[in-house]
Amino acid sequence: MALPKRRHSRSRGAKRRTHWKLDKPNIMECPHCHEPKLPHQICPSCGWYKGRAVVAITESK
Repeated sequence: MALPKRRHSRSRGAKRRTHWKLDKPNIMECPHCHEPKLPHQICPSCGWYKGRAVVAITESK
C-alpha cells in the first residue's frame, strides 16, 4: 500500500476540504396554511400535500 513520503501541509489539506460544507435546507411555504415546510414533504402543521389532506393533524394539550 502506498504511503506519503512527506507530510501534507495544513493549507493543502484545507484546499481539499473546501467542498465539505453543509447546504442550508430548501424551505418553502405551504400553499394551504402558509407555514414553512420542506419541499416534497407533508406539511407538519396542517397535514396537506399536493392540494389534498393526507394526514389528519390532532392538537395535543
